[in-house]
Amino acid sequence: MDVVTMLDELQNKALRDPEIRAQFLQTQKAKEPLTAFCQVCQKLGYELYEMDLICAGEEFHAAMKRSTNGGGENSPMLAGEDDFYELFMASINARRGT
Repeated sequence: MDVVTMLDELQNKALRDPEIRAQFLQTQKAKEPLTAFCQVCQKLGYELYEMDLICAGEEFHAAMKRSTNGGGENSPMLAGEDDFYELFMASINARRGT
């Protein structure tokens, strides 16, 4: 299973289960949030590690840059679009009341 699929499944679990959502939200307070996040993922049965998230984000960002305007110097800046942890957390934070 690829990183995006794992994150999608985990996000759905977090949105359905307040206890899981709380575990993920708690990772934001950790000294090493990404490590804490991966530990929660692993406890839930998903083999996800820090470098998996980092590499997947960088690959996604690079693919986006290549797909826009030929990927040259005029490609738009996509700041933050490669941080899958932050995107995941923003999503469950935005929907935490639902």
